[in-house]
Amino acid sequence: MSRRIAFEGIDNFRDFGDYAAGARRLKAGLLYRSGHPARATDADLARLADLGLAVIVDLRRAQEREREREPARRWPGFAAQVIDNDLPQEGLQEWEQFVASSDPTPGSVRDYMLGYYGKAPFEPRYRDLYGRYFRALAETEGAVLVHCAGGKDRTGILCALTHHVAGVGEADVVADYLLTNDMARFAARLPMVSQLTLERFGKTVSDETLLAVMGVEAEYLQVAFAAMRARHGSVDGYLDEALGLDEAQREQIHARVLA
Repeated sequence: MSRRIAFEGIDNFRDFGDYAAGARRLKAGLLYRSGHPARATDADLARLADLGLAVIVDLRRAQEREREREPARRWPGFAAQVIDNDLPQEGLQEWEQFVASSDPTPGSVRDYMLGYYGKAPFEPRYRDLYGRYFRALAETEGAVLVHCAGGKDRTGILCALTHHVAGVGEADVVADYLLTNDMARFAARLPMVSQLTLERFGKTVSDETLLAVMGVEAEYLQVAFAAMRARHGSVDGYLDEALGLDEAQREQIHARVLA
C-alpha cells in the first residue's frame, strides 16, 4: 500500500497501519499521522472529514497551537475528540530556545535531538497526552490522527509505541518512523522552512542544517526506547508505569486495531 497520502496544505500525512503484528495485522485506514493541519485547504478538510476521524491527538504546545496562522483548521460538523493539553515542558529545552540561543549546525541539531528523545517520554506533558491517547484508542470507535508540528518526533515516538503495543516487529517500527525522510518532500519544503526560520528567529540557517531539522534517524527512536528500558525495565514497563496502560486496555486496543 502507499502509506504517504498527499494533501495540499498538510505535510507528512501517512497511514501507519497495515503492518504484520505477530499472527495478525494492523488494519489500514484506521491509524493516521501527520504534521499540523493549520494550513489545510478546504479540499484538505473535506478529505479529512471523509476519513472518519473520531480522535485527533494534537501534541503541540499551547504556544504552537495559538501562534499566528497555526491554529488547527476543522471541517464543518467537526465532532472528533481532540486530545491536547497546556502543561509546561519541565525538563526539555524547547526547540525555539535552542535555535534562538545558538547557530545551529547539522551536528548540533543531531545532539539536540538525541537529548530530546532521551527525555521526552518522561515529560509530564507527554505522559498525559500519550496516556490519554491509548485510553481513547482502547475505547473509541473510528479512525485516529496523531500529529504535532512536523509529524516526526513527538508523533514518531507515539506511533512507534502504538506499533509496539500492537505487536509490530522492530524492523517495521523503525521503517515506518523513517518514512519521514522523503527527500522530494524536503526539497519542496526547504524554501518555506528557510523563510519561516528567518522570520521567526531573525537568522539564516544553512540548507544542510534545515535538512537535518526536517529529518529523523533510527538512533533517535532507539535512544527513546533505551531510556524507557533504563527507567522502567522494558518498554512495556514504561507503558504500564508511566502511561497507565493496563492489560484490559491492551486487549481492547488489539480488538480495535488488529484484523
